[in-house]
Amino acid sequence: MNRTLVSHECPVTILEESLAFNDYQYCLVHLMEEQEKYREWFTERYRALRPNGQILLDNSIFELGESFDSEKYVEWARIIKPNFYIVPDVLEDGYATIHKYETFMTNYDNVPGKAIGVVQGSCWQEVVDCYKFMSAWADYIGISFDFSMYDITGTGRTRLEKCASGRQQLVQRLIDEGHWNWDKPHHLLGCSLAREFSWYRKNDIYNIRSVDTSNPVTVGIEENYYNGDFGMDDKPKLKLFEQIEVEINDDQLEAINYNTRMFDYIVNGALTKYNYEV
Repeated sequence: MNRTLVSHECPVTILEESLAFNDYQYCLVHLMEEQEKYREWFTERYRALRPNGQILLDNSIFELGESFDSEKYVEWARIIKPNFYIVPDVLEDGYATIHKYETFMTNYDNVPGKAIGVVQGSCWQEVVDCYKFMSAWADYIGISFDFSMYDITGTGRTRLEKCASGRQQLVQRLIDEGHWNWDKPHHLLGCSLAREFSWYRKNDIYNIRSVDTSNPVTVGIEENYYNGDFGMDDKPKLKLFEQIEVEINDDQLEAINYNTRMFDYIVNGALTKYNYEV
């Protein structure tokens, strides 16, 4: 199985240190307008340190509740020149997401990078219809970690457990019903519990090319450590973007380094060397 690339969003104070544990950089577009050091990192410093490094530009829908303004989004894409960008979508509305994708692609051409189309929906048929559309038109397919439908389809005692098993179930059902496109790369957006990701490796879902989550970092900021390759039963309440300027001390960085290493082990099944040139 090919290596799945991993990226963890980090406070601006350790963006350079993140080169040691991130395969690529994950850019939240709204922070480009709000945070000067973050903006400098993605417009200047990262490319200077990693000329061949990859950037995935996110439309910040998880953080804002709706996708970042499309026109401004394209402006930032043309400045950053990401390798991949997430086309503006609509949370849990597959048909509105399809319409937004079509409108975006009609209105904006020559956007740098490959287009990631996110699958959205509030029920199975809506998810399937959106998946089929993205499978046909997007370069890359994204699947979210926290659909409301996982409360019904997932198993477990907690919401986090239901989200983790719910996304696994969604992927398995897409495969079982013949919808899964084995010829296109997939990206898993965020996570509830880190242990979810070993399932994809063990079941040889080989075209899950990349994942992103700040979980190992936010856990480390609280100076907590993963329980080896199990991870945690819970997750911090504060999201990473709410801690984007936090100063990281040596104890926190030690915990972050351990947790990111364990997360990579969960995803890829080996304690591999970092600093990938991709």
